Amino acid sequence: MLSVIELERAYCAHNYQPLPVVLTRGEGCYVWDEPGNRYLDMMSAYSAVSFGHAHPRLLKALGEQAARLAVVSRAFHTEVLAPFVRHACELTGLAMGLPMNTGAEAVETALKAARRWAYEVKGVAEDRAEIIVCDGNFHGRTIALVGLSSEQNYKQHFGPFPMGFVRIPYGDAGALARAINPRTAAFLVEPIQGEAGIIVPPAGYLKHCAELCRAHNVLLLCDEIQTGLGRTGRVLACQHEGVQPDGIMLGKALGGGFLPVSMFLARREVMEVFTPGSHGSTFGGNPLAAAVGLEALKLLVEERLAERAAELGEYFLGRLRAVQSSYIRAVRGKGLFIGIEIDTGRFSARDLCMRLASHGILTKDTHESVIRLAPPLIITETELNWACDRIGDAFLEMG
Repeated sequence: MLSVIELERAYCAHNYQPLPVVLTRGEGCYVWDEPGNRYLDMMSAYSAVSFGHAHPRLLKALGEQAARLAVVSRAFHTEVLAPFVRHACELTGLAMGLPMNTGAEAVETALKAARRWAYEVKGVAEDRAEIIVCDGNFHGRTIALVGLSSEQNYKQHFGPFPMGFVRIPYGDAGALARAINPRTAAFLVEPIQGEAGIIVPPAGYLKHCAELCRAHNVLLLCDEIQTGLGRTGRVLACQHEGVQPDGIMLGKALGGGFLPVSMFLARREVMEVFTPGSHGSTFGGNPLAAAVGLEALKLLVEERLAERAAELGEYFLGRLRAVQSSYIRAVRGKGLFIGIEIDTGRFSARDLCMRLASHGILTKDTHESVIRLAPPLIITETELNWACDRIGDAFLEMG
């Protein structure tokens, strides 16, 4: 009889390379495997489980709404959608929201809005609009979004790709200034790059970019799918520099760890380019997603999770930077969004993740050189101390 891993290898596409752990249950900051071993989840499903596994309030909201009304499409009004979107708007300071499902859908929605805004409001000639993006970006896996990536593995043999994108170095406001021209519709940027290896730009970068966009009538679009909703110590990562973008994308944590829920939020002038029939999604904004998303936003504020991430993140970064190992090249991050870059001359980041799993910590590498540490925001200082000790042990054993 095939094991679970063998069965998955036989029937599932090989587009992932999971660690050889079969998880069966999760609660709070912990998950359990088939034999019953417990692990501290230091990845949170790329920030989708920011509230921890099976949060009782979110589970209650999910169950109650599922028992009443789950999916009817946007062909009809439902009582939950408007309160959900209004709460998201009030929390982010933007005027209108368009709910979708995955983060990639939210980014695609933002790109469509930016292009239509360029033609109908800014006056760019039809089919000539340009959107500026950054090297090292990760905005999703659609044809358009991998097309604007600088990572060859994401795009190999998937072309041809849509035109109209200009890529510049990340963290270089001067490069943005040089790339802007009369055809530029928007600048799409991650306040902190996640998939690239938790890359924090120089202080003042995002603020300078916002000023350039404002001066040239270019939309500033911030992808906050991983960094948003408290992860970096503020509700939005762009708030660290007092920046109010023209549009933001939320996802992952918005679904409370239960459902794919995302949203594009923007200024009214930008969002009103959409008219009936111009964009849509069968599942986007469904009552079940809206109920869970609304409860997640309330939890974020009521449990002060952004403030908690700021305090614990500063403490955790300090402890990690004190770990002694010649294989650590850098420890960087903000809040509970942290990366440990290692010297891969002797072992890979995946090797280290395997060793951490043997110590009861689950996380994943990125680009084989960076360990990603992004635990649920409900984690305690005691649990972070335990994790830091295990990380130190793993480096000693590998070295």
